[in-house]
Amino acid sequence: MSKKTMGIHHITAIVGHPQENVDFYAGVLGLRLVKQTVNFDDPGTYHLYFGDEGGKPGTIITFFPWAGARQGKIGGGQVGVTSYVVPKGALEFWENRLEKLKVPFTKTERFGEQYLQFDDPHGLQLEIVEREEGSVNHWNFGGVTPEVAIKGFGGATLLSTQPNKTADLLENVMGLELVGKEGEFARYRSSADIGNVIDLKLTSIGRGRMGVGTVHHIAWRASDDQDQLEWQKYVAANGYGVTPVQDRNYFNAIYFREHGEILFEIATDPPGFAHDESQGTMGEKLMLPAQYEPHRGQIERGLLQFKVRELE
Repeated sequence: MSKKTMGIHHITAIVGHPQENVDFYAGVLGLRLVKQTVNFDDPGTYHLYFGDEGGKPGTIITFFPWAGARQGKIGGGQVGVTSYVVPKGALEFWENRLEKLKVPFTKTERFGEQYLQFDDPHGLQLEIVEREEGSVNHWNFGGVTPEVAIKGFGGATLLSTQPNKTADLLENVMGLELVGKEGEFARYRSSADIGNVIDLKLTSIGRGRMGVGTVHHIAWRASDDQDQLEWQKYVAANGYGVTPVQDRNYFNAIYFREHGEILFEIATDPPGFAHDESQGTMGEKLMLPAQYEPHRGQIERGLLQFKVRELE
């Protein structure tokens, strides 16, 4: 048996104060807050999800905001850079927007594409690239209109402690296609139209340290529960220790750490984010899984408050 992932389902990172997080991803980047819930393993902490208007797989970045937590260090065993894709012709808009909102950025080129690179307020490294592929994001917020809005992930840059082993995993287990090498990067591509381009740094670097400003894990797409169970068996058969299925309410998840020390998840596309609230009201209030609903009052009192707001 061989399998091929469609691409990235979501990326999850650790950040600082939730208001700073929301101001950047909604206020600056114009993404929709599609779900506010709690960390199912630590309900005293938010779990915030941002994406396109419907929260489709391949558009979702999620955060555990821990105000006052120690700063992490980006390095081996992590996603180093998260890429966002925008429509062709939109890069000038984003240059002007980042300048207006005083977000420093640099321009770079990789594999024949132009990138704007910048950091979020907590140190996560991000970039924006133009591509034709990917559906229009119809979410309209804070001056970011569908003509220029982020469509979802362009992909990610992986930093491995053993790049050769990570390369073997990407191509021969995850089923990505090696499309080329340039300088210190190898580029891989999946079949999806977003979240489909992975750049792997070919030189090993020192191990990162988990904390604020680092990616916790990258999740890959499974089409449904049956596909995920096939992935579970397939990953295990290729020598990786993989977890039992875990119910994350909006998807089911399995996890394994690849040999370059990056934590991988495989997440199901369904049921999605509108099954416990309407698509029109997603993200407007705190949603709790059933086991925490009896403790709502206590949980809400312990969480820092924030507002989704337009920035001047």
